[in-house]
Amino acid sequence: MNSSKGAWKSAIFIIFVEVAERFAYYGVAGNLFSYLTKVVGQPTTTAAKNVNIWQGVSALFPVVGGFLADSYTGRFWTILVSSIIYLIGLVLLTISVSIESMAHRHAFFFVALYILAIGEGGHKPCVQTFAADQFDDNLPEEKAAKSSFFNWWYVGIVCGATAAVLVVIYVQDYVGWNFGFGMLAVAVAASLLVFLIGSRTYRRQAPVGSPFTRMAQVVVAAVRKRRLSEREGHGICQEEESIGISLEGGARIPTLVRTSRFKFVDKAMIIDDIDASREKRNQWRLCSINQVQEVKLLLQLIPIWFSCLMFAVVIAQLGTYFTKQGSTMNRSIGSNFHIPAASFQVFTGLTILTAVLLYERLFVPLARRVTGHSSGITILQRIGFGLFLSIITMVVAASVEARRVGIARKHELIDSPKSVVPMRIWWLVPQYMLMGLSDVFTIVGLQELFYDQMPVEMRSIGAAAYISVVGVGSFLSSVLISIVQGISSRSGHKWLGNNINQANLHYFYLVLAALSAVNLCGYICIAKGFAYKKIESQDHSTEKD
Repeated sequence: MNSSKGAWKSAIFIIFVEVAERFAYYGVAGNLFSYLTKVVGQPTTTAAKNVNIWQGVSALFPVVGGFLADSYTGRFWTILVSSIIYLIGLVLLTISVSIESMAHRHAFFFVALYILAIGEGGHKPCVQTFAADQFDDNLPEEKAAKSSFFNWWYVGIVCGATAAVLVVIYVQDYVGWNFGFGMLAVAVAASLLVFLIGSRTYRRQAPVGSPFTRMAQVVVAAVRKRRLSEREGHGICQEEESIGISLEGGARIPTLVRTSRFKFVDKAMIIDDIDASREKRNQWRLCSINQVQEVKLLLQLIPIWFSCLMFAVVIAQLGTYFTKQGSTMNRSIGSNFHIPAASFQVFTGLTILTAVLLYERLFVPLARRVTGHSSGITILQRIGFGLFLSIITMVVAASVEARRVGIARKHELIDSPKSVVPMRIWWLVPQYMLMGLSDVFTIVGLQELFYDQMPVEMRSIGAAAYISVVGVGSFLSSVLISIVQGISSRSGHKWLGNNINQANLHYFYLVLAALSAVNLCGYICIAKGFAYKKIESQDHSTEKD
């Protein structure tokens, strides 16, 4: 492996790109709800649905981008092209808010918004994976560095998001939307330049063609031999034909240890009479152990993916109803300065920054002494604790909202949605901080799980898979809003009406808490049966959850 390439000296360039992209994304997403309600004039529920749909689309496009990067274009070129598309979207967004005609402005605005989503599709699944690829698992010092990489990576992107929430949202609200979006375009342009400066130091993984072909071959071969048992065959296929996956320096795909789960697909590697009579292996009839194990890795990740969707529904409230709550409360500091409601998301970011540092420097060493595990706790335990914290977050948010409505009723402000409720916005800080804590455990855990447990040639798709959890969760949030509105309207009183002083937003939060609790029970059952990936060269036993 070329020591002049890769490791932190290369990863730092890539991290800078992600920090700028998160700065830009949260500069748009963090205040999008306010723009739609205040400038466009959309009702609260309509704006919430539009925000959720855009965030959902932005988080689903990475599935396509990840597939293209792994199969055909490679991560470097996918990042480069998508960053240019992202920059074009931001420039168009800046122009759109300056158009005089409101009708044309809104149409242009939404076109620019979804161009951003396309750029996000190529950027998001590749940047983190490309940065992680700079660390070679065959070098002990680099493998150790990679274990900390995911925590520090998250610190970087939270710094970008926090800066956007603190600075950009204020500029948008009090200086101008065109200046706010213009800042984002400048940041992305600068990051693109930095990314190109570091291009000679990167370790690059060549695209390998569609990895889904290898998966399909296992399924087809297993179906063909569904009636064949291993003792009736001529052994199993050990060979792994080269599929072109290599890093600069010649690193190859690791050999996976055979597991006993999903025994049906094991039939794909049994050598029958037809296979034994052929000189060359028919890949649609006979697959290697590695191929079969890769399919098993995917199969066991699918239930984990589903069990994290409710967490994403909870996250979706951060930029919608949390902001709406804050907009009705006393946000003044002194006599002249008012904090933008959306800027309170900074407490989520600051909590994440603090918690990651404490997690890395304090929690992991202490937990390691107790559990003997190199990371303190397993990835699945980390995710599960985050899911638990999301339940607490919704309960706390419901309690604060019930108090806010009670104060509004006491001061006879129920019918005055634009009046300021005499309750300080600082009451919302605990729910924002709890959201940050749950992020530290669940989101970082998902990032590591879907990188580490995916087949090597599908790691961009793995990154897209964890991102798509947030996307599908955003869509589910919109669906739940519609369902709650439909059911509650039958009694003549909508829980999520435009006037939240009259609404029952706290009931909606409690519904989310209850659904999350049920979901956590399902997650625990799934996690108990999870078997971590094990490489043949490893002498230690498979991790236990």
